[in-house]
Amino acid sequence: MPVPLYQAKAEFFRMLGHPVRIRVLELLQDGPTAVRDLLAEIEVEPAALSQQLAVLRRSGIVTSTRDGSTVVYELAGGDVADLMRAARRILTEMLSGQNELLAELREAEGAAR
Repeated sequence: MPVPLYQAKAEFFRMLGHPVRIRVLELLQDGPTAVRDLLAEIEVEPAALSQQLAVLRRSGIVTSTRDGSTVVYELAGGDVADLMRAARRILTEMLSGQNELLAELREAEGAAR
């Protein structure tokens, strides 16, 4: 029996649901990046980064190539970069709404004094 689309989408977003994976995808938006450079930017243990890169690789979101002893990762397609930009826009709108609410609360608190 095939997996319903909504379930497949939920599994996709669950796969993205780790801060290190999100940070890797953000960094890879700038182009192919060596693992040593990812380590320098993310500041996690090499084993932890390796584990998260493996999850992204198995999902097909990133690809890797080896150049001697250097392993380089890159996004498998432009849609992932689009998704990351869309997430940033959505979060910006959400946080902007929270700032407006906070300003209203502070204004009401000042008026109550």
